[in-house]
Amino acid sequence: MEGIIFVGIQASGKSTFYQDRFSNTHLRINLDMLKTRYREKRLIETCLEISQRFVVDNTNPTAVDRERYIRLLKNQGWKITGYYFKPNINDSVERNQKRQLSQQVPIKGIRGTYSRLIVPQYQEGFDQLYCVEAQPEKKFIVHELINEV
Repeated sequence: MEGIIFVGIQASGKSTFYQDRFSNTHLRINLDMLKTRYREKRLIETCLEISQRFVVDNTNPTAVDRERYIRLLKNQGWKITGYYFKPNINDSVERNQKRQLSQQVPIKGIRGTYSRLIVPQYQEGFDQLYCVEAQPEKKFIVHELINEV
């Protein structure tokens, strides 16, 4: 089984990438919908119990943020794949402004996440890591992440 962890600033294309690549095979888990870490943890535990593949679609900017998921997945022997969304603040701010007003993130929130963003490393426990670059018209370039900085 596989658990996928997205890493990237807000409005970097994570949810669109999920819809494009994983919506037919993996359950989407994110705090925007679930609202609390307790609900998120319970849903992940349920996925692990029933062998339901899933994607954690949060910003997960630091190794500490990602560790909570990696620990749960490793304890169950699941494959852990990470997707790092290469940041472009200007593009993210532009995409954010195109969202419905209720779904927009304050620009200082995007900048704050960017300032904490750390590129994921295999040493954290990932089995596979990829870098995703958002392109115009909701297209993506994906390549293996090899100790990029």
